[in-house]
Amino acid sequence: MPTTTWTRHHVLSLADFTATEYNAVLQTAASFQEVLTRRMKKVPTLQGQVVANLFFEPSTRTRSSFELAAKRLSADTLNFSAASSSMTKGETILDTAKTYLAMGTDIMVVRHREAGVPNAIAREMERLGVKVSVLNAGDGQHEHPSQGLLDLFTICSLLDREKPRLELLQGKKIAIVGDILHSRVARSNIWSLTAAKDVELHLAAPPTLLPKLFADYGKDRPGKLFVHWELEPALQNADFVMTLRLQKERMTAHLLPSLREYHQLFGITRDKLKNCNDNVKVLHPGPVNRGVEISSDLMDDPEFSLIQNQVTSGVAVRMALLYLIGSGKSLW
Repeated sequence: MPTTTWTRHHVLSLADFTATEYNAVLQTAASFQEVLTRRMKKVPTLQGQVVANLFFEPSTRTRSSFELAAKRLSADTLNFSAASSSMTKGETILDTAKTYLAMGTDIMVVRHREAGVPNAIAREMERLGVKVSVLNAGDGQHEHPSQGLLDLFTICSLLDREKPRLELLQGKKIAIVGDILHSRVARSNIWSLTAAKDVELHLAAPPTLLPKLFADYGKDRPGKLFVHWELEPALQNADFVMTLRLQKERMTAHLLPSLREYHQLFGITRDKLKNCNDNVKVLHPGPVNRGVEISSDLMDDPEFSLIQNQVTSGVAVRMALLYLIGSGKSLW
Protein backbone atom coordinates (compact mmCIF):
# COMPACT_ATOMS: atom_id res chain seq x y z
CA MET A 1 0.00 0.00 0.00
CA PRO A 2 1.61 3.32 -1.07
CA THR A 3 2.08 6.09 1.46
CA THR A 4 2.03 9.86 1.08
CA THR A 5 3.55 12.35 3.49
CA TRP A 6 1.20 14.37 5.69
CA THR A 7 2.59 17.83 6.50
CA ARG A 8 -0.24 19.55 8.42
CA HIS A 9 0.78 19.83 12.08
CA HIS A 10 -2.55 21.09 13.49
CA VAL A 11 -6.12 20.51 12.28
CA LEU A 12 -7.94 23.71 13.26
CA SER A 13 -10.09 24.46 10.20
CA LEU A 14 -11.06 22.97 6.84
CA ALA A 15 -10.98 26.35 5.08
CA ASP A 16 -7.53 25.73 3.60
CA PHE A 17 -7.64 21.93 3.22
CA THR A 18 -6.49 20.72 -0.20
CA ALA A 19 -8.08 17.98 -2.29
CA THR A 20 -5.01 15.82 -1.59
CA GLU A 21 -5.50 16.25 2.17
CA TYR A 22 -9.21 15.41 1.95
CA ASN A 23 -8.43 12.24 0.00
CA ALA A 24 -5.65 11.30 2.43
CA VAL A 25 -8.12 11.50 5.33
CA LEU A 26 -10.87 9.66 3.42
CA GLN A 27 -8.71 6.78 2.31
CA THR A 28 -6.83 6.46 5.61
CA ALA A 29 -10.22 6.38 7.36
CA ALA A 30 -11.36 3.64 4.97
CA SER A 31 -8.33 1.56 6.03
CA PHE A 32 -9.22 2.04 9.69
CA GLN A 33 -12.89 1.29 8.99
CA GLU A 34 -11.74 -2.14 7.86
CA VAL A 35 -9.63 -2.52 11.04
CA LEU A 36 -12.75 -1.79 13.12
CA THR A 37 -14.54 -4.79 11.60
CA ARG A 38 -11.87 -7.22 12.81
CA ARG A 39 -12.08 -9.26 15.98
CA MET A 40 -8.91 -7.49 17.21
CA LYS A 41 -9.75 -3.84 16.65
CA LYS A 42 -6.48 -2.38 17.93
CA VAL A 43 -3.36 -1.34 15.99
CA PRO A 44 -0.04 -0.20 17.53
CA THR A 45 0.44 2.90 15.34
CA LEU A 46 0.44 5.50 18.16
CA GLN A 47 1.84 3.30 20.92
CA GLY A 48 3.74 5.42 23.44
CA GLN A 49 2.03 8.67 22.41
CA VAL A 50 -0.30 10.61 24.72
CA VAL A 51 -3.60 12.10 23.51
CA ALA A 52 -5.25 14.63 25.85
CA ASN A 53 -8.96 15.29 25.34
CA LEU A 54 -9.47 18.85 26.61
CA PHE A 55 -13.23 19.33 26.50
CA PHE A 56 -14.26 22.64 28.06
CA GLU A 57 -17.83 22.09 26.77
CA PRO A 58 -20.18 19.09 27.16
CA SER A 59 -20.00 16.41 24.46
CA THR A 60 -21.15 12.81 24.00
CA ARG A 61 -20.31 11.69 20.45
CA THR A 62 -17.17 13.71 19.76
CA ARG A 63 -15.51 13.08 23.10
CA SER A 64 -16.30 9.36 23.20
CA SER A 65 -15.32 9.00 19.55
CA PHE A 66 -11.91 10.67 20.01
CA GLU A 67 -11.24 8.65 23.17
CA LEU A 68 -12.08 5.36 21.45
CA ALA A 69 -10.09 6.36 18.35
CA ALA A 70 -6.98 7.05 20.45
CA LYS A 71 -7.34 3.74 22.30
CA ARG A 72 -7.81 1.81 19.04
CA LEU A 73 -4.45 3.31 17.95
CA SER A 74 -2.87 2.14 21.25
CA ALA A 75 -2.24 5.71 22.48
CA ASP A 76 -2.47 6.64 26.15
CA THR A 77 -5.37 9.01 26.85
CA LEU A 78 -5.90 11.82 29.35
CA ASN A 79 -9.43 13.14 29.76
CA PHE A 80 -10.10 16.64 31.04
CA SER A 81 -13.40 17.89 32.44
CA ALA A 82 -13.74 21.61 33.15
CA ALA A 83 -16.28 21.08 35.95
CA SER A 84 -13.85 19.01 38.04
CA SER A 85 -10.62 20.81 37.07
CA SER A 86 -8.47 23.55 38.59
CA MET A 87 -10.22 26.01 36.25
CA THR A 88 -12.88 26.23 38.97
CA LYS A 89 -10.07 27.68 41.11
CA GLY A 90 -9.09 30.28 38.52
CA GLU A 91 -6.55 28.46 36.34
CA THR A 92 -6.40 29.80 32.75
CA ILE A 93 -6.97 27.75 29.62
CA LEU A 94 -3.34 28.14 28.50
CA ASP A 95 -2.04 27.13 31.93
CA THR A 96 -4.28 24.05 31.79
CA ALA A 97 -2.86 23.18 28.35
CA LYS A 98 0.71 23.66 29.64
CA THR A 99 -0.06 21.34 32.56
CA TYR A 100 -0.98 18.59 30.09
CA LEU A 101 2.12 19.45 28.05
CA ALA A 102 4.25 18.86 31.15
CA MET A 103 2.66 15.40 31.47
CA GLY A 104 4.06 14.47 28.06
CA THR A 105 1.06 15.08 25.85
CA ASP A 106 1.71 14.68 22.10
CA ILE A 107 -1.74 15.57 20.70
CA MET A 108 -4.34 17.87 22.28
CA VAL A 109 -7.97 17.48 21.19
CA VAL A 110 -9.71 20.72 22.18
CA ARG A 111 -13.38 21.71 22.39
CA HIS A 112 -14.53 25.07 23.74
CA ARG A 113 -17.68 27.18 23.65
CA GLU A 114 -15.67 30.20 22.43
CA ALA A 115 -14.27 30.43 18.90
CA GLY A 116 -10.49 30.57 18.60
CA VAL A 117 -9.45 28.65 21.73
CA PRO A 118 -7.85 25.70 19.84
CA ASN A 119 -5.96 28.23 17.67
CA ALA A 120 -4.73 30.06 20.80
CA ILE A 121 -3.45 26.79 22.32
CA ALA A 122 -1.76 25.87 19.01
CA ARG A 123 -0.01 29.28 18.88
CA GLU A 124 1.17 28.86 22.49
CA MET A 125 2.61 25.41 21.73
CA GLU A 126 4.47 26.87 18.75
CA ARG A 127 5.72 29.79 20.86
CA LEU A 128 7.11 27.28 23.35
CA GLY A 129 8.84 25.43 20.51
CA VAL A 130 7.24 22.06 21.27
CA LYS A 131 5.94 19.55 18.71
CA VAL A 132 2.48 19.13 20.25
CA SER A 133 -0.33 18.97 17.67
CA VAL A 134 -3.75 20.54 18.32
CA LEU A 135 -6.95 19.15 16.86
CA ASN A 136 -10.06 21.34 16.95
CA ALA A 137 -13.01 19.30 18.25
CA GLY A 138 -15.40 22.25 17.90
CA ASP A 139 -14.95 25.88 18.94
CA GLY A 140 -17.95 28.15 19.41
CA GLN A 141 -19.57 29.05 16.10
CA HIS A 142 -16.26 28.75 14.22
CA GLU A 143 -15.68 25.18 13.02
CA HIS A 144 -15.86 21.47 13.77
CA PRO A 145 -13.35 19.93 11.32
CA SER A 146 -13.62 16.28 12.35
CA GLN A 147 -17.43 16.41 11.97
CA GLY A 148 -17.09 17.95 8.53
CA LEU A 149 -14.66 15.20 7.56
CA LEU A 150 -16.77 12.36 8.94
CA ASP A 151 -19.85 13.68 7.11
CA LEU A 152 -17.80 13.79 3.92
CA PHE A 153 -16.54 10.26 4.61
CA THR A 154 -20.08 8.98 5.30
CA ILE A 155 -21.28 10.29 1.93
CA CYS A 156 -18.23 9.24 -0.10
CA SER A 157 -18.00 5.75 1.43
CA LEU A 158 -21.68 5.19 0.58
CA LEU A 159 -20.81 6.00 -3.05
CA ASP A 160 -17.65 3.83 -3.05
CA ARG A 161 -16.94 1.84 0.10
CA GLU A 162 -13.52 0.58 -1.03
CA LYS A 163 -12.12 3.89 -2.23
CA PRO A 164 -13.97 6.95 -0.88
CA ARG A 165 -12.66 10.11 -2.53
CA LEU A 166 -13.63 13.72 -3.07
CA GLU A 167 -14.26 13.30 -6.80
CA LEU A 168 -17.33 11.12 -6.07
CA LEU A 169 -19.25 14.31 -5.15
CA GLN A 170 -19.11 15.60 -8.72
CA GLY A 171 -22.62 16.07 -10.09
CA LYS A 172 -24.27 15.56 -6.69
CA LYS A 173 -26.72 17.93 -5.00
CA ILE A 174 -26.48 18.21 -1.21
CA ALA A 175 -28.79 20.25 1.03
CA ILE A 176 -28.00 21.51 4.54
CA VAL A 177 -31.12 22.58 6.43
CA GLY A 178 -31.53 24.21 9.83
CA ASP A 179 -29.74 26.46 12.30
CA ILE A 180 -26.85 27.42 10.05
CA LEU A 181 -26.20 30.72 11.86
CA HIS A 182 -25.05 29.04 15.09
CA SER A 183 -23.61 25.87 13.55
CA ARG A 184 -19.87 25.21 13.51
CA VAL A 185 -20.74 21.92 11.75
CA ALA A 186 -22.35 23.83 8.87
CA ARG A 187 -19.26 26.00 8.44
CA SER A 188 -16.93 23.00 8.28
CA ASN A 189 -19.30 21.17 5.93
CA ILE A 190 -19.46 24.15 3.60
CA TRP A 191 -15.68 23.90 3.18
CA SER A 192 -15.58 20.10 2.81
CA LEU A 193 -18.62 19.70 0.55
CA THR A 194 -17.65 22.51 -1.86
CA ALA A 195 -14.09 21.17 -2.24
CA ALA A 196 -15.11 19.00 -5.22
CA LYS A 197 -15.79 20.34 -8.70
CA ASP A 198 -19.36 20.39 -10.07
CA VAL A 199 -21.04 19.66 -6.72
CA GLU A 200 -24.01 21.78 -5.63
CA LEU A 201 -24.42 22.63 -1.93
CA HIS A 202 -27.73 24.26 -1.01
CA LEU A 203 -28.28 25.93 2.39
CA ALA A 204 -31.86 26.37 3.60
CA ALA A 205 -33.20 28.01 6.77
CA PRO A 206 -35.41 30.89 7.92
CA PRO A 207 -33.74 34.30 7.26
CA THR A 208 -33.04 34.71 11.00
CA LEU A 209 -30.90 31.53 10.93
CA LEU A 210 -29.25 32.05 7.53
CA PRO A 211 -27.80 35.55 6.95
CA LYS A 212 -26.94 36.54 3.37
CA LEU A 213 -23.25 36.63 4.26
CA PHE A 214 -23.16 32.81 4.00
CA ALA A 215 -23.29 33.20 0.21
CA ASP A 216 -19.75 34.60 0.45
CA TYR A 217 -18.48 31.21 1.64
CA GLY A 218 -18.99 29.96 -1.90
CA LYS A 219 -16.57 32.41 -3.50
CA ASP A 220 -13.54 30.84 -5.19
CA ARG A 221 -14.64 27.30 -4.28
CA PRO A 222 -14.54 24.38 -6.77
CA GLY A 223 -18.19 23.56 -5.97
CA LYS A 224 -21.25 25.83 -6.14
CA LEU A 225 -23.02 27.22 -3.06
CA PHE A 226 -26.66 28.37 -3.00
CA VAL A 227 -28.64 30.07 -0.19
CA HIS A 228 -32.43 29.65 0.22
CA TRP A 229 -34.94 30.99 2.73
CA GLU A 230 -37.42 28.33 1.66
CA LEU A 231 -37.02 24.56 1.86
CA GLU A 232 -38.43 23.37 -1.46
CA PRO A 233 -35.71 24.65 -3.87
CA ALA A 234 -32.99 23.17 -1.65
CA LEU A 235 -34.64 19.73 -1.63
CA GLN A 236 -35.52 19.61 -5.34
CA ASN A 237 -33.64 16.60 -6.80
CA ALA A 238 -31.25 16.48 -3.81
CA ASP A 239 -29.09 13.36 -3.36
CA PHE A 240 -28.27 14.01 0.31
CA VAL A 241 -30.05 16.10 2.95
CA MET A 242 -28.33 17.11 6.16
CA THR A 243 -30.47 18.63 8.87
CA LEU A 244 -28.97 20.57 11.80
CA ARG A 245 -29.99 20.88 15.42
CA LEU A 246 -31.66 24.08 16.56
CA GLN A 247 -29.07 25.37 19.04
CA LYS A 248 -31.43 26.96 21.53
CA GLU A 249 -28.60 27.34 24.07
CA ARG A 250 -26.83 29.77 21.69
CA MET A 251 -29.93 31.76 20.74
CA THR A 252 -30.03 35.08 22.59
CA ALA A 253 -32.94 36.53 20.59
CA HIS A 254 -36.37 35.25 19.55
CA LEU A 255 -35.31 33.94 16.15
CA LEU A 256 -38.25 31.55 15.64
CA PRO A 257 -42.00 31.93 16.24
CA SER A 258 -42.27 28.36 17.61
CA LEU A 259 -40.73 24.90 17.25
CA ARG A 260 -44.00 23.63 15.76
CA GLU A 261 -43.92 26.26 13.01
CA TYR A 262 -40.24 25.53 12.34
CA HIS A 263 -41.01 21.82 11.90
CA GLN A 264 -43.88 22.60 9.53
CA LEU A 265 -41.68 24.79 7.32
CA PHE A 266 -38.18 23.28 7.64
CA GLY A 267 -38.49 19.94 9.45
CA ILE A 268 -37.49 16.96 7.28
CA THR A 269 -40.31 14.44 6.80
CA ARG A 270 -41.07 11.63 4.37
CA ASP A 271 -43.52 13.86 2.54
CA LYS A 272 -40.93 16.60 1.98
CA LEU A 273 -38.37 14.07 0.74
CA LYS A 274 -40.64 13.36 -2.25
CA ASN A 275 -39.03 16.41 -3.90
CA CYS A 276 -35.61 14.73 -3.69
CA ASN A 277 -34.02 12.01 -5.80
CA ASP A 278 -35.43 8.51 -5.26
CA ASN A 279 -32.31 7.28 -3.45
CA VAL A 280 -31.96 10.31 -1.18
CA LYS A 281 -30.19 9.82 2.16
CA VAL A 282 -30.57 11.91 5.33
CA LEU A 283 -27.82 12.95 7.75
CA HIS A 284 -27.77 14.73 11.12
CA PRO A 285 -24.65 15.47 13.21
CA GLY A 286 -26.54 14.95 16.49
CA PRO A 287 -27.80 15.39 19.08
CA VAL A 288 -31.25 15.34 17.48
CA ASN A 289 -34.42 17.11 18.59
CA ARG A 290 -36.86 14.46 17.37
CA GLY A 291 -39.97 15.90 15.78
CA VAL A 292 -38.33 19.30 15.28
CA GLU A 293 -35.49 19.04 12.74
CA ILE A 294 -36.51 15.59 11.51
CA SER A 295 -39.47 13.31 12.08
CA SER A 296 -38.78 10.48 14.49
CA ASP A 297 -39.82 7.69 12.11
CA LEU A 298 -37.56 9.01 9.34
CA MET A 299 -34.58 9.25 11.69
CA ASP A 300 -34.94 5.55 12.56
CA ASP A 301 -35.55 4.30 9.00
CA PRO A 302 -32.34 2.67 7.64
CA GLU A 303 -33.63 3.07 4.08
CA PHE A 304 -33.15 6.85 4.37
CA SER A 305 -31.13 7.60 7.49
CA LEU A 306 -27.31 7.65 7.63
CA ILE A 307 -27.27 9.00 11.19
CA GLN A 308 -25.90 5.84 12.80
CA ASN A 309 -23.41 5.50 9.93
CA GLN A 310 -22.12 8.96 10.86
CA VAL A 311 -21.43 7.85 14.43
CA THR A 312 -19.60 4.74 13.18
CA SER A 313 -17.67 6.79 10.62
CA GLY A 314 -16.63 9.18 13.39
CA VAL A 315 -14.30 6.66 15.04
CA ALA A 316 -12.54 5.75 11.76
CA VAL A 317 -12.14 9.39 10.68
CA ARG A 318 -10.80 10.46 14.07
CA MET A 319 -8.41 7.50 14.04
CA ALA A 320 -7.24 8.77 10.65
CA LEU A 321 -6.72 12.32 11.92
CA LEU A 322 -4.83 11.22 15.04
CA TYR A 323 -2.73 8.84 12.95
CA LEU A 324 -1.92 11.44 10.28
CA ILE A 325 -0.83 14.20 12.65
CA GLY A 326 0.82 11.67 14.97
CA SER A 327 2.86 9.84 12.33
CA GLY A 328 3.05 12.24 9.38
CA LYS A 329 2.04 9.79 6.66
CA SER A 330 -1.18 8.40 5.22
CA LEU A 331 -2.11 4.79 4.53
CA TRP A 332 -2.67 5.04 0.79
